[in-house]
Amino acid sequence: MSQCSLCGATFQCGQLDPDATTPCWCAALPPAVPVPGSTTVACWCPTCLQAHIATMASPEKAPTAAK
Repeated sequence: MSQCSLCGATFQCGQLDPDATTPCWCAALPPAVPVPGSTTVACWCPTCLQAHIATMASPEKAPTAAK
């Protein structure tokens, strides 16, 4: 089992866990930036990674043109 470097939750990582038999669950998600503040390989749990991706995908308000 792996431990989330953000919240501490345990989860199955298909990349790092030696007994994993399937690809990691994160392979099904859109590509994301490296984990902020991480200088080593560190995984986030599904909840934390999905929340991070959602904040990155949130559209910003476009500036309105002056008339």
